[in-house]
Amino acid sequence: MAEFNRLALLVSDSDRAQEAADTIIRPLTDWVSIEDADAVVVLGGDGFMLQSLHGMLDEGVIRPAYGVNLGTVGFLMNKNRQPDKLLGRIARAKPHTIAPLAMEAVTEDGEVHRFCAINEVSLLRETRQTAKIEVSVDDKVRIKELVCDGVLLSTPAGSTAYNLSADGPILPLDSQLLALTPISAFRPRRWKGAILPDRSQVTFKVLESEKRPVSAVADQREIRHVAEVRLEISRENELTLLFDPGHALDERIVSEQFVV
Repeated sequence: MAEFNRLALLVSDSDRAQEAADTIIRPLTDWVSIEDADAVVVLGGDGFMLQSLHGMLDEGVIRPAYGVNLGTVGFLMNKNRQPDKLLGRIARAKPHTIAPLAMEAVTEDGEVHRFCAINEVSLLRETRQTAKIEVSVDDKVRIKELVCDGVLLSTPAGSTAYNLSADGPILPLDSQLLALTPISAFRPRRWKGAILPDRSQVTFKVLESEKRPVSAVADQREIRHVAEVRLEISRENELTLLFDPGHALDERIVSEQFVV
């Protein structure tokens, strides 16, 4: 089991997280910078966890992250219990590795944008006009014209987020799969999406892009007026989340399928 002797602390700007940090968490140890840390403690909700993970990816300083839920859902977080025993909980935590999607988006004017997505990359229509999107997998066109509000590609870690709301499948964390899910598909109306091996390369080409503009969203980052989006798993940017025993992400993904 890894030892986390040096810890960094990241706190969301919510009143609840700030109060917990000031009254209980900060006095527990001598916190260090992320660069000097063995692991990072993240206080907040899922959105702040994603923001923190993206910050580490952007800076090229990736550390295991232990989240404490002081937000709403907290799917990527641990329960906020016994905060005074936080250090002991971190020492017993189980690591789970997740690999983000690498997105390369080319806009109508030829600009290239590259971002990672931990949950999903979604293409969304920008106006009242439905989007028309060509879908290719490993350079083979699978759908010549998907008429829809949008389409998304989700990792297992993100399969219970936007993907599930769009009636996509829940993927076990260790499944090595990706979920390709349409958003309000009009044609082909009966297409419900596909489950792909995570070694797949997926390409979306926007058809009639001037008339039917489409944006691409990688987690919290949006690129407007895209012409083409290429996606694949980024092995070199794997992330580690730390979970309390019995509250691991893979168990939550299984449990989510039995919620009625």
